[in-house]
Amino acid sequence: MCSFTMHAQDAIVKGRVVDTNSSEAIQDVEVRIQSSAFSSITDAQGMFSITSTNLPQGEQVLLLSKQGYLAQRVPITIQNGTTINLDPIFFEVDLTEVEAQIGIISLSDNELDQDEGTSFNVSGLLQASRDVFLRAAAYDFSATFFRPRGLDNANGKVLINGLEMNKLYNGRPQWANWGGVNDVQRNREFTMGLKANDYSFGDIAGTTNMVMRASQYRKGGRVSYATANKSYQGRVMGSYHSGLNKDGWAYSVLAARRFGNEGYIDGTSYNANSFFASVEKKINEEHSINFMGVYTPNRRGKSTAITDEVYRLKGRKYNPNWGYQNGDKRNSRIKEVVEPILMLNHYWKISENSNLNTNIGYQFGKVGNSRLDYGGQRNPAGNYYQRLPSYLLRHENLTSYDYQLAYEAEQEFINDGQLDWESLYRGNSNTSDGNSAYVLQEDRNDDNQLSLNTIFNTVLNENITLNAAINYKSLKSENFAEITDLLGGAGYVDFDRFGDGGIEGESDVLNPGRIVQVGDRYKYNYELNANVISGFAQGQFKYNEVDFYLAANVEKTNYQRTGIYQNGYFAEQGRSLGDSDELDFTGFGVKGGFTYKLTGRHLIDVNGGYLTKAPTLRNSFANARQNNDLVEGITEESVKSVDVSYIFRSPIVKARLTGYYAGFEDATDIGFFFTQNALGGDDNTAFVQEIVTGISKRNVGVELGIEAQVLPTFKIKAAATVGQNVYTNNPNLYLSGDDFDRDLGVADNITDGNDIATQGVRTVALEDYHVSGGPERAYQLGFEYRDPNFWWVGVTTNYFSNAYVDVSNLRRTSDFYTDVDGLPYNDYDENVARGLLKQEELDDYFLVNVIGGKSWKVKDYYVGFFASINNVLDQEYKTGGFEDSRRASYRQQVEEQGRENGPVFGSRYFFGSGTTYYLNLYVRF
Repeated sequence: MCSFTMHAQDAIVKGRVVDTNSSEAIQDVEVRIQSSAFSSITDAQGMFSITSTNLPQGEQVLLLSKQGYLAQRVPITIQNGTTINLDPIFFEVDLTEVEAQIGIISLSDNELDQDEGTSFNVSGLLQASRDVFLRAAAYDFSATFFRPRGLDNANGKVLINGLEMNKLYNGRPQWANWGGVNDVQRNREFTMGLKANDYSFGDIAGTTNMVMRASQYRKGGRVSYATANKSYQGRVMGSYHSGLNKDGWAYSVLAARRFGNEGYIDGTSYNANSFFASVEKKINEEHSINFMGVYTPNRRGKSTAITDEVYRLKGRKYNPNWGYQNGDKRNSRIKEVVEPILMLNHYWKISENSNLNTNIGYQFGKVGNSRLDYGGQRNPAGNYYQRLPSYLLRHENLTSYDYQLAYEAEQEFINDGQLDWESLYRGNSNTSDGNSAYVLQEDRNDDNQLSLNTIFNTVLNENITLNAAINYKSLKSENFAEITDLLGGAGYVDFDRFGDGGIEGESDVLNPGRIVQVGDRYKYNYELNANVISGFAQGQFKYNEVDFYLAANVEKTNYQRTGIYQNGYFAEQGRSLGDSDELDFTGFGVKGGFTYKLTGRHLIDVNGGYLTKAPTLRNSFANARQNNDLVEGITEESVKSVDVSYIFRSPIVKARLTGYYAGFEDATDIGFFFTQNALGGDDNTAFVQEIVTGISKRNVGVELGIEAQVLPTFKIKAAATVGQNVYTNNPNLYLSGDDFDRDLGVADNITDGNDIATQGVRTVALEDYHVSGGPERAYQLGFEYRDPNFWWVGVTTNYFSNAYVDVSNLRRTSDFYTDVDGLPYNDYDENVARGLLKQEELDDYFLVNVIGGKSWKVKDYYVGFFASINNVLDQEYKTGGFEDSRRASYRQQVEEQGRENGPVFGSRYFFGSGTTYYLNLYVRF
């Protein structure tokens, strides 16, 4: 410490924070004068400065804190007219916290690795947050598919070294692209909501930047082995980081494998390898270049939602997608992701206060989802509705013979109820032409994406920082179906057997009557092309009593589909073959916020913004697999967001109370299903694309997080949220599809690929229905004990309520109550209809989780373990579900919901796991 007299009367407290082991500068350390409003955050050089004539005088304590490091208290003496220069302050890694954070990342990766019903999980965004409530949401709440503020991960941004990773197809990050590299993901920078972020304008669910530069890892290595029973059964991982040597080189490598014949759900095999490498060269004090590669090929068996009837008979672990083949479980629905990421980063320190970071990334590979193609044959699924007792008991005036058949079906389903692979091979061996009746296909997305950006940061003075960035993305996505297994047959005829037998059934009329083999593309084949260019600018202003920021963003998006096949149902010129019309969208955003420091302990934080953004590729084309039709009336979605927080922080208690609002307008959603009610009446069957446009939603609520360090070793924490996520309008709906266009005549006046008959558009009565997506209310109470002997344990109790089933849109249109002549059913009763259309609320549930660990130092090695047990009491609960739209008319629903032995086409549900564990053993050196 040194000080010297100033001519001015300001007091200055400044310094530099560095890592104890590597002497590398540490960014984003919070530096605060205890019991005052004066604070600072260290920059990329580890520097901080607190300057004012109003600094508290005399003997004070400087508090330094950052997640993953041991907090420090530095005694200082402040006097106006003097400067205190603390250079360096050595900051020591908290290895217990590091291992806990790696454990949390691993646990939430377990959730993010799931598939149907969990793809919206936002926990990955929150893992780097120090906030009490958000840490609860990242771990304890994520197993229930809880979404903070009702938002999913398409409302947040995930960046690696400053480059955005969200997919253009659906707006969501593909977590499997970097799964299993947990040891190199610890350096995360998270901003909640629309708060100022140095790299990106962000989005309303927050922004996470994973820093994966070789020079930023602490020198050393780590080897670990984990065992679990949720997604995988075992994981082995090893990593090593060289640190920056005297020649300016640094490297980091990691290899891992996750494996398991079966997770918690039956038949969900897991096979994943993960490789990471990063090399950085510090050319001089101004320039550094980093190369990074991530390769995480993974393959796993999928499960699906099930009805109450199936759950009662088989339990929550049941999965209809698998069956025995030669004594082994074989899943028909396998998801395989192989999408390497290569990235080159250039860091330029233009001056002491200005930096320019330029990045180029390239991602390529495939995502495949397998399923059985049984065109024209009976569905071979183990839970096919005609195999269940409810189907055999669907009629009135049942006989004893009916009950006998139902009992036999029930027993067969209980004792087996799985896919019969041998029967598929037998069926293929008995066809008249030797070609397969059943095959295994894979729906493929082969993406090639180039990403570029440059990020500029400059500190104008001690109060003002400016950020700016320009981003560009270019995507070429090949989409097709491919034969992966003929199941014993000689080939497969590429023809739609549900058609009328003419040219309409041809997948490609230019190549009629094709017999395809393993590895051949068939059924559909098209490309999606997208180009996005965006830029943002931001000013951050920090003063003694108030910090505030202002930012703006603009984005230009272009989409186009190119058909490779000329589909028989849409064989008109330009309807399916060749280029579609181009879609162009312009989005913009503005945001701002401030933090007012009432005192050093009491703060008010306000953030707000308005943004418009392009719809995703998925929601821009009405029926992309078959034609070039654009979604009618497609436009940019608009989002409004505001949150107001009261923050209290003292040496013992930290708390945040937040009220929030988010409003959405002009959203679009596309669903795919088979229905018997395509245009009123009870027998208009079709496989349809259901396009809903102009959707408006509102999310409002409050959040509370509080923790109290009541003893040096004992902490109590609590978190709670009460929200309401509802639709606020009645949007438009129309149907598209091959059967629909041709057989039902809804779009008789189509003149090109962009017009839809007005008679096919109807209103969906969604206003005031809840948006499904996990519980709207969640409460937590827990404690954490950290012993001086380097062991710790935490216990949380969690209560969840107000979760709702996703409603069927089609049931809430005029199709519900009108007959084929367009007139209401003569037996329609509004009171009965109101009961049929009431949204189902799922039961409340209560979960207890335990987490803990222990570490030892043996010479230069650290040895330890991290463990968790989720749902200790083995509670059974539903996390979500959706109504079935197959029988969507009033008469059909009266029949379905009135059946004495249960509906044949009831709602399907996702069930939470029972007691699960995770144990990780590690050696760090």
